[in-house]
Amino acid sequence: MKFLDQVKIYVKAGDGGSGSPSFRREKFIEFGGPDGGDGGKGGSVILRSERNLNTLIDYRYQQHHKAERGTDGAGKKRTGRSGRDLFLKVPVGTQVFEEDNKTLIFDFKKQGDDFVVANGGKGGLGNVRFKSATNRAPRKFTKGKKGEEFIIWLQLKTIAEIGIIGLPNAGKSSLLSVITSATPKIANYKFTTLNPNLGVAIYDNKEITIADIPGLVEGAHKGIGLGIKFLKHIERCNILLHLIDITEKNLENNYNKIKKELKSYSKDLLKKKEIIVLNKIDLIEKNEVKKIVDSFSKKTKSEITILSTYDKKSVSKIKAKLLSYVS
Repeated sequence: MKFLDQVKIYVKAGDGGSGSPSFRREKFIEFGGPDGGDGGKGGSVILRSERNLNTLIDYRYQQHHKAERGTDGAGKKRTGRSGRDLFLKVPVGTQVFEEDNKTLIFDFKKQGDDFVVANGGKGGLGNVRFKSATNRAPRKFTKGKKGEEFIIWLQLKTIAEIGIIGLPNAGKSSLLSVITSATPKIANYKFTTLNPNLGVAIYDNKEITIADIPGLVEGAHKGIGLGIKFLKHIERCNILLHLIDITEKNLENNYNKIKKELKSYSKDLLKKKEIIVLNKIDLIEKNEVKKIVDSFSKKTKSEITILSTYDKKSVSKIKAKLLSYVS
């Protein structure tokens, strides 16, 4: 499924139905009084979060959404039927902005949240409402109120406990594919992943949501490469798994490039828990792996985990480690 994380839509709540100016018309009753009922309320437009969704692509092709109008009142004091509410499903992690695309009005953080984005118009009053001691046969009635209408922006920020970050071609998609049921596009060239991928890892009856964030490059916080468009998805993650290709010449430099981009985008990202994983150990000798790990560990003063996505034991260890961080 194509990923889309920002879209502009128009929403219009239903108008209220008009009140009725009806009078009683019955046999043998010469002067029937007013009996016009009220109009029904217009339907509202309601956004509802759904965990099974992971894209806003449906709103690319249908951008206008209108709720049902309330029906008019009728004689015999019959109130018009209220218009049906229109429910629009959005993924968990969706943020709703005003037309300026800057003013946040709602943030969907959990399954089943509802947000009334446009209220339906009230129904008009029938003429029976205006009957009084001095006006026994009022012809006055009111029309229904207009339903609210807005242009809004929907922005999706991926919600996952763990985000896999790293330079392009570090093996992020490969890791996601072996520890979850996700099937991201994988190839041996940079920028294979152009959209965040989500997967759920299950281990010892526990599950964890993992996001493969597209590769970051130097200057990403300024919009270079895939840039800010995907840096925002990292904000939602509790833990960052920093994946590094062990065959690269300068591991420390590659590591610091990513840390610099995170800091430039938001210093809060540096406060998140970090797991450093050196990937593709199957491509070099075991003795060499140990030397690289020892050297890199001293420079970063962090615990280093090694990985080969082709080794089941290695993958199982990573799974267990990840789950220990979130359980």
